[in-house]
Amino acid sequence: MSRPSIEDTIAELEDALAFFDDEDDRYRYLMELGRELAPLDPAERTEANRVTGCQSRVWVVSAREGGRLRFRAASDAAFVSGVLAMLLRIFDDRAPEEVLAADPGFLQRLGLSLSRRNGALAVVNRMRAAASAGG
Repeated sequence: MSRPSIEDTIAELEDALAFFDDEDDRYRYLMELGRELAPLDPAERTEANRVTGCQSRVWVVSAREGGRLRFRAASDAAFVSGVLAMLLRIFDDRAPEEVLAADPGFLQRLGLSLSRRNGALAVVNRMRAAASAGG
C-alpha cells in the first residue's frame, strides 16, 4: 500500500484543522497529536539535535533507512509537540527528493500564527538539511 503524497497529507491535515470552528478546539487537537509522539531518549536531546529558531525547546533526530528519511522529534511544549506531530506525518518515511521538493508555504495553509510558522519553518529547514545530507 502506497503512502499518500506530501500534498495529500497536508490536505488531510488542513481538513482536520478546518473541522474545528473554535481556535481553542484546534489547539486541543494539536496537543492531542503531540501526546502521540514517541519520546526521545534523553541522550538524543543534545545541542546537535536541537532546532534553533523555535521559542520552545525542540529536538529533531533523523536517520536514513532503505533510501527513506526517518524523523523523530520532541518539544518541551505541548502545542509545539502537536506541530511536530503534523510535520512528522508530512515528512517522516519519505525519499529525500520528496522532502526537498515540498514547498514550505503549506505552513500558512495550516493556520499557524506567524511566530509558530517561523518555528515550524526552522524544523522544516532542519528536515530539508537532513534530506540534502542524505539523513
